[in-house]
Amino acid sequence: MDEKMLVLLCGKMGAGKSTKAIELANERNAVLISEDVWLSSLYPDQIVSIEDYMRLSKVIKPLVKPLVQDILKSGANVVMDFPANTVGQRQWLKSIFSEIEARHELIYLKVADEVCLQSIAKRRIEQPKRAATDTEDMFLRVTKYFVEPSPNEGFNITLIERHTS
Repeated sequence: MDEKMLVLLCGKMGAGKSTKAIELANERNAVLISEDVWLSSLYPDQIVSIEDYMRLSKVIKPLVKPLVQDILKSGANVVMDFPANTVGQRQWLKSIFSEIEARHELIYLKVADEVCLQSIAKRRIEQPKRAATDTEDMFLRVTKYFVEPSPNEGFNITLIERHTS
């Protein structure tokens, strides 16, 4: 991975974005910036609905963007574990790299719904604090907003498909 590379992740809830982000940060010697870490550190136990998430996610974005840009300008690679799951989310992520002309890669984890639901069920057991939000109902509610990335959005997309767990 050359210097000044921003790696972004797209995939439904339970697709393995956070796991892949950690793996990529280690493989590519990159700084990992995780939305979940920021939100849980700044707003512990305050996100219990999609509306809470959307509101608080908007609050941190103006803080995260210049930080990521500064890290990229320093020559370090960054993996952002922020969802690139809607056109709006991707537009914001695109502004981060395009404003400073950094290279990027959007990794799309295209995972079957059944596999995502199995991962979510497993996560509820492994991380009991997430049991209230990591449910099939939440998956279905969040998935309504999911939009596959399109080549005409201007991203360098790498597709990783998984149909079984």
